[in-house]
Amino acid sequence: MEGSPLSEMNRRFLLVRRPRGEPVPEDFRLASTPVPQPAPGSFILRNHFASLDPAQRGWMDDRPSYMPPIPLGQPVRATTVGRVHASANPDFAPGDWVLGLNALEDYSIVTPGGFTTKVDVSRLPSPSYLLSALGAVGLTGYFGLLEVGRPQPGETVLVSGAAGAVGSVVGQIARIKGCRTIGIAGGAAKCQRLLHDYHFDVAIDYRGKSVKQLSAEIGAAAGGGVDIIFENVGGEILEAGLNNLAPRARVILCGLISEYNSDEKHGARNLWQLIVKRASIHGFLIMDYVPRFAEGGAQIAAWIGEGRLRIDEHIERGLENAYPAFMKLFSGGNIGKMVLQIA
Repeated sequence: MEGSPLSEMNRRFLLVRRPRGEPVPEDFRLASTPVPQPAPGSFILRNHFASLDPAQRGWMDDRPSYMPPIPLGQPVRATTVGRVHASANPDFAPGDWVLGLNALEDYSIVTPGGFTTKVDVSRLPSPSYLLSALGAVGLTGYFGLLEVGRPQPGETVLVSGAAGAVGSVVGQIARIKGCRTIGIAGGAAKCQRLLHDYHFDVAIDYRGKSVKQLSAEIGAAAGGGVDIIFENVGGEILEAGLNNLAPRARVILCGLISEYNSDEKHGARNLWQLIVKRASIHGFLIMDYVPRFAEGGAQIAAWIGEGRLRIDEHIERGLENAYPAFMKLFSGGNIGKMVLQIA
């Protein structure tokens, strides 16, 4: 049996109130319950690392989405990687490493299916890489850009939230494919990271700029227009990008983090530009590509091995720090993929 005895308590980071706007500590509670016993066909997973993502904010709302809302009184849903602690399933033995969609808690009871899969961590720098480089972050950048964007050498790719976990991967893959890359980020330090760590051709700081000013900067950097927009932010930043579309441009709508904590959704007020430039906009979810994860992961691992792709992780430690770690996603306080180390 992996870890400590089953008599140990299980800490769980619960959602106890629907956030109104920006989440506050009172929306959550850290509770302790006995570690569950595995029912026939299930196993108990000791979570070692959990992914913290802006999408989790949407799961907290009671509104239609691609996943059901997190029930009040239940732990916040999260992708985790950990080791089997106890098992009543012959396919999962104590000590096996497992990746799956579970929750922010020490121990999860898992009935195999969906995203649950055994993983080999022996050649990874850390099991957390299954939540960053080889997880949803790397694979979102890979499939979102290559399958939806279909970049061609010489095209211009604009990435918002470019210093973030997904944005930095998108920019680097675009460069690998021979594209000119423009990244938008907040602050001089992040813009320097775009240029020196992720090798974007141009870095634009959006802070303190109007849509008109930001549009002008993108236009000056793009020359003949933007062929692909990989959108992670939305709102006025998306508007500025749409003002600079090249004919037949492709817009990949991956995230709208600027609006997740807002009751009033701003949207983009210049969708007319999609008609003017005969452009397309595509809503992207990585879950559509689950059957091809092995393919994408192999290529990402190869690029990392060749020194062509850099993946940064921001590790916060302790389940008791789940709330402040999560909020760093919205303040820009993280550098790289935000991962919570639980075990």
